[in-house]
Amino acid sequence: MMMKNALVNNICFVFFSLVIVCSCKQDSQKLTNSSFENTILEGAIFGTYYRVTYNSEVNYQKQLDSLFYVINKSMSTYQINSDISKLNRNEAVEIDEHFKTVFTVSKSIYEATKGAFDPTIGAVVNAWDFGPEGKIENLDSLKIKNLMVSVGFNKVELVNNNINKPEATFIDFNAIAKGYAVDVIVTFLEHRNIKNHLVDIGGELRASGINAKKQLAWRVGIQDPKIVAEESRGKPISLINASMATSGTYRKFKIDKSGNRYAHIIDTETGYPSKTNLLSISVIAEDCITADAYATAFKTMGVEKVKHFLKIHPELKVFLIFENDKKELETLSLNGFPEN
Repeated sequence: MMMKNALVNNICFVFFSLVIVCSCKQDSQKLTNSSFENTILEGAIFGTYYRVTYNSEVNYQKQLDSLFYVINKSMSTYQINSDISKLNRNEAVEIDEHFKTVFTVSKSIYEATKGAFDPTIGAVVNAWDFGPEGKIENLDSLKIKNLMVSVGFNKVELVNNNINKPEATFIDFNAIAKGYAVDVIVTFLEHRNIKNHLVDIGGELRASGINAKKQLAWRVGIQDPKIVAEESRGKPISLINASMATSGTYRKFKIDKSGNRYAHIIDTETGYPSKTNLLSISVIAEDCITADAYATAFKTMGVEKVKHFLKIHPELKVFLIFENDKKELETLSLNGFPEN
């Protein structure tokens, strides 16, 4: 089910960083490049940060800027003249290969999760106007019902270079964008024979080789939901030639009058916020576009459904942080998610 190999460009959007990057020793891997120096390029993109670390003295900042520009032009809902914005206004537009790739992967994961991952739910998410720790307002149920009529990625089709969709359907690749962009940068570096690199866009990560400067494996830390400061560090793991995406509900949620917590992820069947005890979901996969999408989908599925899903998807490694019935934090590693 996984989409493999050549992913050559990706998308936008805002998620707070849930992952921080460090380095740690790995005896089983050895340096494959004679130069020990890393170049680090960093800045702001897609409403978050990016940090690209690679074993080369060549500065590829201009090339990265160009890739980000193309991805934004294709799929950013925050740019009025992007292809996706025109499409959502029902204007005639031919989509590019970046859009096609993201669309195809999205369709596959939509089908695999039976709609838990759905890029057409964005309009309903916007209607709820989620903010950090906000209170649930009385949103008209009729409005939600009307919005839900246009929800369903099965209603959207890719025909050659065109997208066919109902007029009211709003497509938003926010939940898969950063992961795709990570893969695009990785492909760019690999085409230049740079084998040791770590690409991080807003906490979505893909590691290749080792940290050549320190001769250490790339290590990442999953943020502790109890400590949401930017630099807090939680469970450290080795990330070796793989991607990891982390999605959490502990920064953005609403609370009803009974004190129930609802995630900023909208249930694609009801149009209402998902009541969940899941606080953080980390997914390791071969490529970052896959990890990013599933990390979002699992938030609406809950612990038991995720456990069942992973029995038939051994290629996904997952780490869950959730509250038990006593409001205590528990963790669960599935499908061999690395312990350290």
